[in-house]
Amino acid sequence: MSERTEIQTLVAHARSAGVRLKFTCDMLGVSLRTLQRWIKNPAGDDARKNNRFAVTNALTKDERAAALSIACSPEFRDKSPNQIIPILAEKGSYIASESTFYRLLRAAGMLTHRSKAKAPTRERPEEMKATAPNQIWTWDISYLLTTCRGKYFYLYLILDIWDRSIVGWSVHEEESGVLASDLLRKTCIQQNVNAGELIVHQDNGAPMVSFEFLATLSQWGRASYSRPGVSDDNAYSESQFRTLKYRPDYPERFLDIKSAIAWVQTYVDWYTTEHRHSGIGFVTTQQRREGTDIQILQTRRATYEIARAAHPERWSRNIRKWARPKIVFLNSRTSKKDRQQEAA
Repeated sequence: MSERTEIQTLVAHARSAGVRLKFTCDMLGVSLRTLQRWIKNPAGDDARKNNRFAVTNALTKDERAAALSIACSPEFRDKSPNQIIPILAEKGSYIASESTFYRLLRAAGMLTHRSKAKAPTRERPEEMKATAPNQIWTWDISYLLTTCRGKYFYLYLILDIWDRSIVGWSVHEEESGVLASDLLRKTCIQQNVNAGELIVHQDNGAPMVSFEFLATLSQWGRASYSRPGVSDDNAYSESQFRTLKYRPDYPERFLDIKSAIAWVQTYVDWYTTEHRHSGIGFVTTQQRREGTDIQILQTRRATYEIARAAHPERWSRNIRKWARPKIVFLNSRTSKKDRQQEAA
């Protein structure tokens, strides 16, 4: 059995078992387009014009062997291709490009980590799920501009990802681990958090990794960290700050800290009782936390059912689900569609 036939057989078995085609192709190391082309042309030969895999200027078998021999020679066996190429050029010798050397070494299984230092690893963050309030919080600090150039107020804001509610906040004139620790302690007490069960997602800023904050957090649970250089890894907090700063009445600059606190309090009241959040079915955070959103969503579904019954010709598909997410994910490893199905 050829490799192509074997892959198609495995795909057929996976499809019959209900496995998604894209996931199956990724596991087998073949692109979806390639599989579709094989199915369309079972004969086998690649009929594409100017096939890029049929490279006319590729190295010959002897040239590839010569390049590997040079890379493995006593002179170059401890050097990487980016060092081998310049030395060969100084000697008036050109065998292949740097990328070709790397490709040949990789194909031969010789491109391995040999340094005394630990090889770098890339691990995906742990997937977490919130099924009720006070299980997973996320928090961050945002700048608030003042009328004094170069001076800022700092908004500390803690968000519960299950219902997107603002469970704690404060405004200060400085960033401090002590202030963050005090806010976390007060918020945990106010929200009746069970000691040891809370997960707090955050970045690696100085207040977040301070001794004072981590010592307080250790009494209530543990920290989850966003990855450096990933702009959307603390998406819940970033989205919250965007909502805040794009409010029509958001001041360009605050005169003093009292006015900043007063405005944030007004915003929190609006956000809690009026703002309908897309991530929780377009209900308010207060409705979700109190459980009244269940009846609200049921009413919406009933309204849509009546509308469809009155004019079925206007509905080419099912009505809008108006579903209540039962699970909220942090660092999800599944697709958006799979998350929606699991959360419904």
